[in-house]
Amino acid sequence: MVRQFRERDADTPVLLMGYANPVEHMGYAAFADAAAAAGVDGLLTVDIPPEEVDRVKAELTRVGIDNIFLIAPTTPAERINTIVERASGFLYYVSLKGVTGAGHLDSDDVAQHVALIKQRTDIPVAVGFGIKDAESARAVAACADGVVVGSALVKAYAEAESAGHDGNKAVTSLLGSIREALDRGAF
Repeated sequence: MVRQFRERDADTPVLLMGYANPVEHMGYAAFADAAAAAGVDGLLTVDIPPEEVDRVKAELTRVGIDNIFLIAPTTPAERINTIVERASGFLYYVSLKGVTGAGHLDSDDVAQHVALIKQRTDIPVAVGFGIKDAESARAVAACADGVVVGSALVKAYAEAESAGHDGNKAVTSLLGSIREALDRGAF
């Protein structure tokens, strides 16, 4: 799919996010080579701890693919240091405890955690989980280098389709309102 996407768009960064098992099954070098050949820019394996990432990171670095890590609100400061030493590209800060798409986003708490991370690294920090509309995206953009929206798009699509409407239009509308809020700036 990435290779097909690259036929139409060579510029938009592509990040693969998933679990270590398929990467390990394929082999780190083979995976890195295939991902690079397809046009992948980054990999986030949610279940490889930073203490165990050196072998896969070496293969990713060899082919120019960034190694992305998640940092949670519960991540201790010492572990953040370990993570930022092994990360490249950007860090993905999970703004909520629990599952994505649930809960209320506390933008002050997010800002405090992002500031703590930024004290330890120059790598950009993107924030995801709990960003569901223009207001929450704008609040996060005030402190983060990037805003990640996922579950809200899936939910908008599913709700529109189940109501007999065009899911693509619902997603486009939601993204448009988020983009407009971010473009207004003055966070």
